[in-house]
Amino acid sequence: MIATCDLYDRHEAQARVPDVQLVDFGGRAAFSGIAVTARCHEDNSVVKSLAAKPGTGKILVVDGGSSLRCALLGDMIAQNAVDNGWEGIIILGAVRDRAALATMDIGVKALGTTPRKSVRQGVGEVDIPIEIGGVTIMPADQVFADADGILILTPTLEDEAAA
Repeated sequence: MIATCDLYDRHEAQARVPDVQLVDFGGRAAFSGIAVTARCHEDNSVVKSLAAKPGTGKILVVDGGSSLRCALLGDMIAQNAVDNGWEGIIILGAVRDRAALATMDIGVKALGTTPRKSVRQGVGEVDIPIEIGGVTIMPADQVFADADGILILTPTLEDEAAA
């Protein structure tokens, strides 16, 4: 994978970089893939549902409304995502089971952690434009993540960025 800094230098005019600091929690420090977007607030029903689907080459990008009151991802849902081939999960919100997440072969970035689990009432939206750190992320955008942050490119730049 090309480093986000190098991608930014190559595609500065088109690169979108969220203005938010997310922490690495997964076993992969760098990951990339096609965005699958979701929006949910303190209800991880859509996160659980999507993690149960095939995710090879995909990154789940979740607008959790910046809530740190409860976790939208824990070890069981993350393991399901690993088992289904997801490259990574980015959450504008909290996760839990930090020690377990660090051992899993998946990239995970989030605002922070909490031991509190979320409720499940089936509330949330999938495959919609979401905003994270002032950047709109569309379904099928190309997402790159590493220790320096997150970079988003439109799908038309995907092949060139991968080269």
